[in-house]
Amino acid sequence: MKKALITGGLGFIGLQLARRLLAEDFAVDALDSNSACCRDVEVEATQAYPRFRAIIGDLRDEHCFADLAPDYNLICHMAAVLGVRTVAADPYRVLEDNVVMTSKLIAFARRQRALDRLIFASTSEVYAGTLQYFGLPIPTPESTPLTVTDLAQPRTSYMLSKIYGEALCRHAGLPFTIVRPHNVYGPRMGMVHVVPELLKRAHDCPQGGRLLVYSADHRRTFCFIEDAVELIVRVALLRDGLNGTFNIGSTDAEVSIAALGELIVQTVGKRLSVEAGPVTPGSPVRRRPDVSRTMAVASYQPAVSLAEGLRRTYGWYCSRIFDAAPVAAGHKSTGISIGE
Repeated sequence: MKKALITGGLGFIGLQLARRLLAEDFAVDALDSNSACCRDVEVEATQAYPRFRAIIGDLRDEHCFADLAPDYNLICHMAAVLGVRTVAADPYRVLEDNVVMTSKLIAFARRQRALDRLIFASTSEVYAGTLQYFGLPIPTPESTPLTVTDLAQPRTSYMLSKIYGEALCRHAGLPFTIVRPHNVYGPRMGMVHVVPELLKRAHDCPQGGRLLVYSADHRRTFCFIEDAVELIVRVALLRDGLNGTFNIGSTDAEVSIAALGELIVQTVGKRLSVEAGPVTPGSPVRRRPDVSRTMAVASYQPAVSLAEGLRRTYGWYCSRIFDAAPVAAGHKSTGISIGE
């Protein structure tokens, strides 16, 4: 039986990835620092699988891997310190912790007896500097040269830690695949992301009210969690193995954040007007990946429309968060959520 380790494995993408690998008959260890998620009903449901194990540990601690056997066939490094507010408040921690975690994880990966592949979750943020200074081809292919934004900007810390992580993977002498998720959304992604934030505001807004939308003219292409995880798993399990980088995202056309607000109003089913708010500092004006290479290699095309994904996401948040007693419903500390 194949065995997988997922860091950040109790997070938004991490837990979905664990479930998908269980369906592929892997034994899955989910390593995460957030013990609160063990009280999450979604985690509890996954723990019913005899081949799933949740492990609480701090990836920055060299003893974190002491009790783990060197017998993993697949290692997925999804853990990261992220989130716009965290990046703005403590960019040094973002830089240091992300680099330390990746370095220690690679050292552990090198000790594996039969590692087929290391998956590194990067970010769409790596394209931000190129967009700012030179402009980007839209849709944006993985081959686009990367440029770092101003080092004095706190937001640079996150993208720089991911670029450094990509470089570590490339030079570690391991079979690797780098994935760059783009605006992945869905149930259980926490609240610090444009989709759940707008859903919450619209849900709480009285009939005839106004829904405030920040960076209203900025444009994104959103990818539902199930489609994103399917693409990640398929490129991770390629039989012949293929070192390289893959965009993870949707083939849908870009939508403005204002248009997203209108769709969310329709999803919630209220008479609300969408009002443009201030621009979020450091937010890229456009973001749309070229996923043609990923789809060709994975033999899969994202299938969930934005309207359907929002409907499913809203239904989950209503039943678990908006209209229910507070529960642990996902986190963004070290399980990469990729609202990117």
